[in-house]
Amino acid sequence: MSGYSFEGKIPRIDEKAYVHPDAVIIGDVVIGEECFIGAGAIIRGDYGSIKIGPRSAVEEGCVIHAPPDESCEIGSDVTLGHGAIIHCARIEDFAEIDIGAILGFHAVIEEHAVIGAGAVVPQDRIIPKGKVAVGNPARVIKTSTEQNKAIYEWIKKLYVELCYRYKKGAEKLW
Repeated sequence: MSGYSFEGKIPRIDEKAYVHPDAVIIGDVVIGEECFIGAGAIIRGDYGSIKIGPRSAVEEGCVIHAPPDESCEIGSDVTLGHGAIIHCARIEDFAEIDIGAILGFHAVIEEHAVIGAGAVVPQDRIIPKGKVAVGNPARVIKTSTEQNKAIYEWIKKLYVELCYRYKKGAEKLW
């Protein structure tokens, strides 16, 4: 991992979190316990602060950045899919942000909401609790089913397990 202080602000990473050596963490960032931060993730707490709650996964290639003098708060048990771009105000607990989704300034993703792959949530938009939003611009198309919630919770547990597996079993070869 490449960790950088920025204007005296130093990232704080829980000892039970896993941050891949090729991730970049800058400035005012807090990463909670049992989080998984994948290769190529960039978490920039330079303009504003970023907080990632326990057991959340930031998959490979994600970019997280806060607006100037504001914060980006990511709850617990959240999954941010590969290549997602997160510039929002808040993602609440158990939300799922699928591959390549983009969250604009001040957007809020409420608890158990799902943002579909490639969706673009515009600035200031709120995606309500338990809803599924897709498209560009993202629009709510349905309520997440209990079956979908169970699948996403299973995926979240896999990432917590992966956190520990990487800490024990990953070894750079070249």
